[in-house]
Amino acid sequence: MKNNIVHSLAGLPKYAAGFVGTLIFRLLSPFLGLWNVSPLMATELAGSKAYGPWVGGLYGALSIALLDVIVGKAGSWTIITALTYGAVGVWGAFFFKSRSASVRNFVLASVIGTLFFDLVTGVLMGPLFYGQPWVEAIVGQIPFTLRHLAGNIFFASVLAPWFYRKIMENPKWELT
Repeated sequence: MKNNIVHSLAGLPKYAAGFVGTLIFRLLSPFLGLWNVSPLMATELAGSKAYGPWVGGLYGALSIALLDVIVGKAGSWTIITALTYGAVGVWGAFFFKSRSASVRNFVLASVIGTLFFDLVTGVLMGPLFYGQPWVEAIVGQIPFTLRHLAGNIFFASVLAPWFYRKIMENPKWELT
């Protein structure tokens, strides 16, 4: 994990590629019937592995916040989801500090990250901030989390290792 500011800034085209690809997919996914399926976790974890906790955290938080702004849906929920996805990016760097960028590790990190994200944003935030009943939050979250896990496991096994090797670790994608 290279963790200096110059290296991180040189990687801006890599983040842009991940962000634009993820953004396009996230904008089109509802029209394709793929609600709650996104490559964001996969690209965030690959970036966390390559560039460390601050870049991983910023990438995740900004990806969430900018999409909400672009589609005109920014609000209090944006802050909660952006901070939670940012926390997953920070955690991902520490998870990968002594682990390889293997399919197994990306899938494991994605499962843990997804469960954390869905616990905070789906189970805890509804009752704590919006008065939703606890049972409703927990039961309602189950199908959402199963679909979220399926999508994130797919992208963690297919996209994350490829994105890490071909984009994040490729010096041709860096500013000189």
